[in-house]
Amino acid sequence: MLKVKGHPVPRDHYINGEWITGEEFYTVFSPIDEAPLGEMPKGTEEHVEAAIASAADAFPAWSALGAEGRLPYLQRFAEEIGKRKEALCEVESTDAGILLSRLQHGIIPRSMLNITWFAEAALTLQDRVMDTPQAQHFVRHDPAGVCAIITPWNAPLMLTTWKLGPALASGNTCIIKPPEWAPMSSALLLEAAHAAGLPPGVLNMAHGEGRPTGALLTSDPRLARISFTGSVPTAREIAEVAARNLVPCSLELGGKSPFIVLEDADIDLAARTGALMYRNATQVCLAGTRFLVHDNIREAFTEKMREHVASLQIGNPQLESTEVGPLIHPRQLQKVEAYVQRAIAAGAEVLWGGSRHDGGGLYFQPTMLSGVQQDAEIVQEEVFGPVLVMQSFASDEEAIALANGTNYGLGGVCFGEESHAKAIAFGVHTGFIWINSFGIRDLAAPFGGCKNSGIGREGGEWSFEFFCDIKDVVVPKQPFVPSFAKR
Repeated sequence: MLKVKGHPVPRDHYINGEWITGEEFYTVFSPIDEAPLGEMPKGTEEHVEAAIASAADAFPAWSALGAEGRLPYLQRFAEEIGKRKEALCEVESTDAGILLSRLQHGIIPRSMLNITWFAEAALTLQDRVMDTPQAQHFVRHDPAGVCAIITPWNAPLMLTTWKLGPALASGNTCIIKPPEWAPMSSALLLEAAHAAGLPPGVLNMAHGEGRPTGALLTSDPRLARISFTGSVPTAREIAEVAARNLVPCSLELGGKSPFIVLEDADIDLAARTGALMYRNATQVCLAGTRFLVHDNIREAFTEKMREHVASLQIGNPQLESTEVGPLIHPRQLQKVEAYVQRAIAAGAEVLWGGSRHDGGGLYFQPTMLSGVQQDAEIVQEEVFGPVLVMQSFASDEEAIALANGTNYGLGGVCFGEESHAKAIAFGVHTGFIWINSFGIRDLAAPFGGCKNSGIGREGGEWSFEFFCDIKDVVVPKQPFVPSFAKR
């Protein structure tokens, strides 16, 4: 066991209901102060093989329980997550640099709901009847089999439960591959599953890096589904190996989402919401990072947003007053800084920020760049750090063209008179877009992106469509007579 903020954290793999120690380890550091938190195991071929075999063996009995039989297990799982609220909050904040207040008030309740909502929704899945003149069609959602769940370091707990909820509720068994830079809350999550009495093999976990652990997992032909959230390059590798085995993938990837401010927008509301984009150091895939502001209000909006950004508190994410925390890793800090330096060298103007935070560490100033062309790297590429870019437009047509002018299409934000903003939103090629708001989510609604932002949708019926094999049981209304008669 490791100790993080006084909380014991298992440092083992979890396979077939048991904690399995590793032979090789790597060190995990806290992004808050770069202090070592301890060593976590590297998953080997032996561990991955054992995890998949365990999940495959557990699948028949777990799937046979039906949604009603699985419901009490998953309800207890959510309860055990709630019992570990303090530990999960402090460990994930220390491990991933996420704001402690956001974990306490948002992520833990949402993680519990991710399990219970899908467990209850699964009760409605079976035997949907389609009545046609010739037959009754009983449409069933059968569990697919063994699923690989791979999540990133920017929201490990929320994203893992967001995938596990529908996967387990549908009757699948799962293997989690936690993010190597922030694996510790996943270990506590598996501890909660164990305490809830999930049968051995239903939920397994193999720690490790993308190579070899992730590569070994995703290339195995025994998988029925792969659900991945992360970067585009990694998604391409996963999709390539999965294609060889014809394993369906759900890929929720990056974004370079537009934040559109129309001439008839509430400028102060838009500016206050704009400042929220720096939360979690903008290590959030759905954040609006390309500000598209109408020419006639650009100056007023810029000054208003500058005021709100100037009041943001940067620092230790475990302090109640902190609003912008650290970047996850020194490599991420270097990457963000390099993006900004290249943009400035290419002629970008720094409206605010532009460099590392004065306090040192893995903190970067909330930054806004302008004076860039549409084909500039800083406009086209996802930075995944607190660096936004501002462009302006003179017409609705230009706003839509700019919004659609990247290879991404995850999310978007549009501020303006409601009917006007909706008309713009309908023209933007994206998976979702918020009108005069940001971050409103519902588990019943679809979530996912277009173009390089991913394949598939998560949430509600869309999650079940992915994690299930859809079967049509056809019962004729009249006695069937085999015949080769001409039609």
